[in-house]
Formats: sequence, C-alpha cells, structure tokens
Amino acid sequence: MEKLIEILNSLKPGVDLTAEKRLIDDGILDSMSIVRLITMLQDEFDVEFTVTDLVPENFNTVEAIMDLIRRLEE
Repeated sequence: MEKLIEILNSLKPGVDLTAEKRLIDDGILDSMSIVRLITMLQDEFDVEFTVTDLVPENFNTVEAIMDLIRRLEE
C-alpha cells in the first residue's frame, strides 16, 4: 500500500490521499493521470491490465486500486 501511495503522490503532489475517498468522481484522477498510473503500476508491481480491468470502479479509491493489484498479482 505504501508504494501505491508513493506512486499516487508523484502523480498528484499535495493531495491528501488518505482523506480523499473518490479519486475519479472528485476529479483528482483524470484520464491522463490514469494512463500514467497504469503504466507506473505495471512497472512497479509487474502486473498486466486487461481491458476489463480498466473501469472507473477499479481506480476510484486507493483501496480499489490496491485490490485490483492484488488480484492481478495472483
């Protein structure tokens, strides 16, 4: 989880990710941020995303992103 927070902080410095609950719904992550995030997550966690993984629900919260990473690592 710490590494994910570091990655998100590098994308959106100054945003309190522990306080933000809806990253997409509240406009914290836009489409370009998500593309960059996916690339960084693939590199850091050695996972591959499929088209079915690329839904807003998987990226709207830090917890949802972490759950997605865990599923892809299995």
